[in-house]
Formats: sequence, structure tokens, C-alpha cells
Amino acid sequence: MSGTGHSSVVTSPCVIGRAPECDFRIAADPKVSRRHCLIDGVTVRDLGSRNGTIVNGKAATTAELRDGDELLIGDTRVRVTLFPSVVRELGRGAQGVVELVEQAPDEFVAVKTLTEQGLADADARDALHRELDCTKALRHDHIVEYRGSESIDGRLRIRYEYCAGGTIGQFGIDQAVALTLQALDALAYAHGAAVPVRLADGGTAIGHGLVHRDLKPQNLLLTADGRLKIADFGLAKAFDQAGLSGRTRTGAIGGSVAFMPRRQVFDFKYAKPEVDLWAITACLYWMITGRPPRDFPPGVEPVAVVLRRPPVPIRNRLTTVPAALAEVIDAVLDETVAAGPRNAAELAAALAEAGVGRSL
Repeated sequence: MSGTGHSSVVTSPCVIGRAPECDFRIAADPKVSRRHCLIDGVTVRDLGSRNGTIVNGKAATTAELRDGDELLIGDTRVRVTLFPSVVRELGRGAQGVVELVEQAPDEFVAVKTLTEQGLADADARDALHRELDCTKALRHDHIVEYRGSESIDGRLRIRYEYCAGGTIGQFGIDQAVALTLQALDALAYAHGAAVPVRLADGGTAIGHGLVHRDLKPQNLLLTADGRLKIADFGLAKAFDQAGLSGRTRTGAIGGSVAFMPRRQVFDFKYAKPEVDLWAITACLYWMITGRPPRDFPPGVEPVAVVLRRPPVPIRNRLTTVPAALAEVIDAVLDETVAAGPRNAAELAAALAEAGVGRSL
């Protein structure tokens, strides 16, 4: 949003006014009230200001903002710019498109625009906004930061920290394990974190632990200096809580099934930490071998493969994988036995004991 001779980026919700505690302060304009108006998503609400909030020349108590709208706050004119400059497309999949956006000079974010069936319903979009806002509590060096979400022209747009290194690829064994250890550090944190939980009455309470439920190579990103960050934390849960998982996740599951444990294919809502352990181990397998743990023959339904075929032992793919590391990986991926690491910290310890992953 731009005002008198300058531009600023505001994060929703944002209170505009003269008071020092305002998120966007206009201190020099005496016609601006101490707490003048609130921008929440793409909606502006007047907060009982003395001189009113003017949108495109008309006084408004509440108004939905569009790109190019002009706000008059006191004597200060503010031009609204929503996602001002798309630099390039970063990726496209079943859920929608991700674009690199320059929201202010030299300030970049990744914007995911969801196009899935079911999101035309305003109540569903509102529920997704509320659930995604709960993930703001997650703060970790290896989790992509959620920057907010908006509904614009019936489309849901989610803003995330931009990771310039893109998605993970194939690596040598030591580097693949080192990156996996970073992911496990994030999972250990998230699985025990205090996170706001939405209640049936619309209120919130503090819950403990958030399971990702959709870990795959596309959700493991690298920063410019090569650190790993997990993307889309909370998105699967948000779809579930918004009542959209059954209607909208079918296509997304199709792209994720190679990195899902069997129990999750039976029930996508299954949300125990062990589904993340299986998935991150499958991603490690893929980083090392370039293939998922199971073979998916052409013409065979992928879900049927997961339900009927066991993972291929990793040394059958690549004989140079150290035996100790292969034992850890194969144990986690074998769902017929209960042995093996029970949480992210135990899996990290097992990988460290295998004697790899220390060179990064």
C-alpha cells in the first residue's frame, strides 16, 4: 500500500492510526484518529474514527478492497496495491500455482493461489483463513514462515517466506542425511509446539503439537545458503478443519501418495507424528536414490500400489548406501513391524548413530 510519497507493506490484521502502538502509524496527520481503521485480509473496517474512512470517495464502515482502490484516512491518501509485481511462476500443481511476488522494493514473498474445487464457497475460505492463522505460532529455523492469507476475487492466496534455493533434489548420502536431520529438528519442534486450536464454538484454545501430514519433496525447500525449510505446515489440517478434505484433496493426494504411509492412505485425516516420520524417511530415500520407496508401474492405480506392495529395500536401489543407514531407513518404512524410532528425536539419533550426515 502506498501513501504520500512512499510505499509500505502491511501484514493482516493491521491497525492504522496515530497511536504509537498502531501497526501502520500516520503520526503527522491530525485528522487521523488514534486508532482509525483496521485492514483485515482485504477488508477495511473503520474503528469509529472522528473523520471516517473514505474508500474511493465514499465513506465506508466496512469495505472489501480491490487492487487500485484509494483510501482517504484523514488528509492522507493511500493507494491499495495487492501483490504488486509477479516476478515469475515458481511451481504449479493440483492445489494451484505458486508465484514469486515482489511486494515492496527488494522484498519478496512466495504466493500460493489455491484453485481447488470447493474454495468458491466463502465460508470454506473463511475457515481456511482461520485455521492457517493458527500456524503463525510456529517459529523455527527450518519451517517456512507463514505470512498471512487473503481472498481476492473468490480466490484464496497464501503468502509464505520465499526460499530462493527451490525444492530439494538428489544429493550425496551425507548431504541428504544432513538435510533430513534439519527437517527432523523442525518436526520435533512442531510435534510438541503449543499451537492455537479452533473450537466448535469459534473460540480458540491452546493445543500441543501439529502434524504436517503432507511431507514430500515439493514441500522441502532450500534457502539461498542451502538450509532446508519445511513448507505448507498446517495446510492439510486447515483443509480438514474447513470441511474440504474429502472434496478437494483427491488431486493433491494423487501427487503425494508416493510419500504417504499405508495407514494414511486408508485415512488421510490420520494425524499422528509417525506419518511425518515415514514421509520424511521416504523423502530421504528419494534424495539418495532419485526414486520413491515403492515402484509405481504405469497403468496401476497408485493407491493400490501403496496398499498392496511393500517398499523396496534401499540397497536394492543403490548398493553403496551404508548398511547401518539402510537398516534405519528400511525399519522406518516397514509398516508391518512396530519396532523403530517412535518420534523425530529418536529418528535423528538413529541416523546420527549410522555415522552419516556430518559433512554439511
